Amino acid sequence: METKNITPEEEDRMVEAAFKDLLDGYMASNHRKKVEIIERAYKFAKEAHKGIRRRSGEPYIMHPIAVARIVNREIGLGSTSICAALLHDVVEDTDYTVEDIESQFGKKIAQIVEGLTKISGGIFGDKASAQAENFRKLLLTMNNDIRVILIKMADRLHNMRTLGSMLPSKQYKIAGETLYIYAPLAHRLGLFAIKTELEDLSFKYEHPEAYKTISEKIAATETHRNEIFNKFAAPIKERLNAMGLKYTLKARVKSIYSIWNKMETKHVPFEEVYDLYAARIVFDCPNEADEKKICWNIYSEITDLYRLHPERTRDWLSTPKANGYRALHLTVMGPDGNWIEVQIRSKRMDEMAERGFAAHWKYKIGEGEEESELASWLKTIQDILETPEPNALDFLDTIKLNLFASEILVFTPKGELITLPKNSTVLDVAFYLHSEIGTHCIAGKVNHKLVPVSHKLQSGDQVEVLTSQAHQPKAEWLNFLATAKGKTRLRAALRKDRRSTIEKGEKMFDDYMKSNNYTVTNETIDKIVNAERLSNKDELMYLIGNEDIALSPQLLQPLKPSTQNILAKLLLKPFKSSKSKNSNNNVAEKIADPVDMKKTYILKTENGISNYRLASCCHPIPGDDVFGFVDESNHVIVHKLTCENAMRLKSSFGGRIVTTKWETKHEKFPVTVHIEGTDRMGILQEIISIISTNLAIYIRRLNIAANEGVFTCELDVDVEDVDVVAKLCKQIKKVDGVKSAVRMN
Repeated sequence: METKNITPEEEDRMVEAAFKDLLDGYMASNHRKKVEIIERAYKFAKEAHKGIRRRSGEPYIMHPIAVARIVNREIGLGSTSICAALLHDVVEDTDYTVEDIESQFGKKIAQIVEGLTKISGGIFGDKASAQAENFRKLLLTMNNDIRVILIKMADRLHNMRTLGSMLPSKQYKIAGETLYIYAPLAHRLGLFAIKTELEDLSFKYEHPEAYKTISEKIAATETHRNEIFNKFAAPIKERLNAMGLKYTLKARVKSIYSIWNKMETKHVPFEEVYDLYAARIVFDCPNEADEKKICWNIYSEITDLYRLHPERTRDWLSTPKANGYRALHLTVMGPDGNWIEVQIRSKRMDEMAERGFAAHWKYKIGEGEEESELASWLKTIQDILETPEPNALDFLDTIKLNLFASEILVFTPKGELITLPKNSTVLDVAFYLHSEIGTHCIAGKVNHKLVPVSHKLQSGDQVEVLTSQAHQPKAEWLNFLATAKGKTRLRAALRKDRRSTIEKGEKMFDDYMKSNNYTVTNETIDKIVNAERLSNKDELMYLIGNEDIALSPQLLQPLKPSTQNILAKLLLKPFKSSKSKNSNNNVAEKIADPVDMKKTYILKTENGISNYRLASCCHPIPGDDVFGFVDESNHVIVHKLTCENAMRLKSSFGGRIVTTKWETKHEKFPVTVHIEGTDRMGILQEIISIISTNLAIYIRRLNIAANEGVFTCELDVDVEDVDVVAKLCKQIKKVDGVKSAVRMN
């Protein structure tokens, strides 16, 4: 405002008129009327800033009054916040202290003013770290009083509205800071109207030419746009009128910043930004319970008129956005052949979407106190901004969030931005950083809270990977990876780990053979490989090195003279290893009858003797999708269809594949379940109680390890089929602290 040529009396009248306008807005609100304390705060601030002017030349007190007006009318806060807004620069710019504010206006207002003083000025430049630390503290104290950040948003909005009087260098700095921090934060707080204005104002000063060009093109196309919209809206209005609704239907043009953003990201000119506007239907609905039903009724009427885009319907009625936004969006083909988005909201939803907190006052009945309303509203946003003790500068990154449908953005402790697919885990971040970090990952810290490697990440999470050189990769980790890079690196690590296990097995095998006076030759190894029904030497050595096959006289049985091997031929040892014992390991198998390859082979057990063997590579159980592989001795080896070896068998020995069907009854099969979670007192007892008492499942082995509050557990149990395993995992996951429970292969 230009104030160079007005008299002191005119200036006083201007200031008084601005304050009266503030009071008028407050008196028209639903707040309890505490006019006296607001008037005292105004007089105190006016006296404190006496003689001080803004760069524009106007009295400085005009800025606190304007901020207080935004706080009241555009954000919806009451007397406490209005007073704090009027006083927000007093401590920083004058000789008054926080103690002075407290003695005059009480502890609550003083605390808010102190919070605002801490983050005054910029958060970049020479004092970046200190200012960032203050900003971090501010957000961390939001649970106690979110009004600090809301008033700061109002302060920033007024500064942006009056940025024209600043030097160009200052304009650029403040605009960049606003776009980087304050606009995303306004979005997260549900202050959509403020967020949009902050973005447009920032863009105006950062890219003045582009701003001007887009503004002119929007104006130039307005007439044509209106013609198209009126043609589109006419039949919809007929339907809405027939429904008896009281409503408004209007076109909402995209903000200049969002148009430019689309042009940049899609690499298209202005003329090819087809969704320049969206149609918005806002209807009156006295009964909140009817809102959802009316939204869907309107949806039905519109889709009767226009062709629906099947992949662009957004139901934020059932699941509101993180900032509380509720509406129903659909996209239909307009009369000009372009897609038009239609937003359907009740008047209550619309006000909450546009004004955030302000709308909560209007629709809360019987609650006039700012304190109680803030307490309930905080619950919807505290999880978004609550993070204990983050690094200050990194924390600035965590609040600049953009949520994508198929991507998430996470940050390393050093502030590096990582884009990952949705459902990515701590393990994905570990492998993204380096193969070594991934292979030795034991847990993670997400927003400085300890979590297991399988923890799914959200956009904006800060992720620290914890490693241990003693920790080795596991095949089941593939279940926890969403990135191609992670899966590729894990498989490479598993192959490398397999090689070292094979070498370990070779040494164990050589030592054992020497101790039993056997010479290791290719012939002796082949005899054992064939007897164990394995594919090659490496597979044998891997199973020995992994202790899946025990070094015992039984293993060397094929090397003894054939006269000593008659009993072994009659009492064929089970296919499963000594480590992974089946319940009928010590029971003789039925000598195999010829298998009819054209018929479905029935997998059954009679008198404790099975007509099949279970493959040790995939450990199938009844209920799994399986097939049979008929070996040279006419025995049926059962593999899962998803088994890696199954692919090799099907491609190389197609003639030996037989379809199978389970018909086992009252048999028990060994299964290993991998459990991960956050450790706490009594969690193991709860898990054991569920398994042995509630589900009556026999536990054969339980191996649990805890590290820095995160535990992993491998559980061996005997079950009848996959349904029992599914029920078991489901029940275990209900235990407080358990993050995952999955069956291992």
